[in-house]
Amino acid sequence: MFCSMTVASALQLSLTLDGGGGLKRFDLGLVGTSKNPSCVHLLASKPKGSSLVRCQSSSTDEPKTRNLLDNASNLLTNLLSGGSLGSMPTAEGAVSDLFGRPLFFALYDWFLEHGSVYKLAFGPKAFVVISDPIVARHILRENAFSYDKGVLSDILEPIMGKGLIPADLDTWKLRRRIIAPGFHALYLEAMVKVFTDCSERSISKYEELLKEDLNGEKAIELDLEAEFSSLALDIIGLGVFNYDFGSVTKESPVIKAVYGTLFEAEHRSTFYIPYWKVPLARWIVPRQRKFHNDLKIINDCLDGLIKNAKETREELDVEKLQQRDYLNLKDASLLRFLVDMRGADADDRQLRDDLMTMLIAGHETTAAVLTWAVFLLAQNPAKLKKAQDEVDAVLGQGRPSFELLKKLEYIRLVLVEALRLYPQPPLLIRRSLKSDVLPGGYQGDKDGYTIPPGTDIFVSVSESFIEILLS
Repeated sequence: MFCSMTVASALQLSLTLDGGGGLKRFDLGLVGTSKNPSCVHLLASKPKGSSLVRCQSSSTDEPKTRNLLDNASNLLTNLLSGGSLGSMPTAEGAVSDLFGRPLFFALYDWFLEHGSVYKLAFGPKAFVVISDPIVARHILRENAFSYDKGVLSDILEPIMGKGLIPADLDTWKLRRRIIAPGFHALYLEAMVKVFTDCSERSISKYEELLKEDLNGEKAIELDLEAEFSSLALDIIGLGVFNYDFGSVTKESPVIKAVYGTLFEAEHRSTFYIPYWKVPLARWIVPRQRKFHNDLKIINDCLDGLIKNAKETREELDVEKLQQRDYLNLKDASLLRFLVDMRGADADDRQLRDDLMTMLIAGHETTAAVLTWAVFLLAQNPAKLKKAQDEVDAVLGQGRPSFELLKKLEYIRLVLVEALRLYPQPPLLIRRSLKSDVLPGGYQGDKDGYTIPPGTDIFVSVSESFIEILLS
């Protein structure tokens, strides 16, 4: 819920500019969109009082070629992963598919070629890729206890520990039950002020950039995903930790370290051999030295915040905590709530894991949703105008409130549609704990597919709704 509120507030920012304490609309003319951008860059120019935004794609439709490494990789996969799985189709992924473009583009290509359930041979690893909603429901809901998070936990555990994303089921249930009460109505109402204050920082930054005269025109070029990431990080910093990263206006060493750990996680997710587990690798390999240094920077920051919060702890029952005057509290953060909650004693390590998860996972998905939402509006000027008109009608010249945000119904629909077309995250990862029979789904084998224990699974959310349309 916190992330959804952040998204709604920031999308409102993308449609408005602050003007003297109130809100004024920033009219955007949107042109030059492409069908499948791997990232979206926006060029906003403002000649003669108007504005122009151009969305450009860095993706390519060049044909893929296979090389000797690809063929050797697939041979090794088949030797190590037991060959085929009954009647399940097998796709052979080229090594080059892991680099140069997002993985979900390759998954889309394989989906068109092999269908909604297939085995993907990749290096010494193999995955079963699912985009059929019936099969996905079986794995994620109906038989969820037969699966854990597999590769995802392997990759994220060194960063997030036992946080909500990589945690085992028992830990996840316990921590979610403890954390959820912190997102109560008075807290969310207070957070709207945080959203607005942080949004105004970004708006002021853009207005300053627009004052610069370039070749006789006022123009700015922005990578909106980067801008939205900075905005979300600042909001999460204040809302969750009571800490101002200030990443919209300056480079924070903590935020730089956050991105460093994310890059390393991405690297580990696409590298065949986990060399980082080799003894002494963290001291010998330069990128591993940097990774552990980045982790230390983040941990030192979070440990300090936890220590300060515990030194001023005021233990109360949940009901009393939820009745605090959050609009006037000096520290209305979620960390303060968790530290003060009676009966929720968690060691510093668990608190650090929870906070790290919110910091890293919360900002990246928010920024991605916003980027895709703006991209979709860029393709539909009439829809953009309708969204802008709703912001004008609901918010007027005043500051947003929790109740007003709930009236932005069309903005909510824009976000829901962006999530439907470009889900965040686009991929869910599971690993079978025991042998299971997957259903055939809409178009697969009616007898289903038997998978052995230890099978790694990609649930490709991006293609799931396409499968329904094609059925």
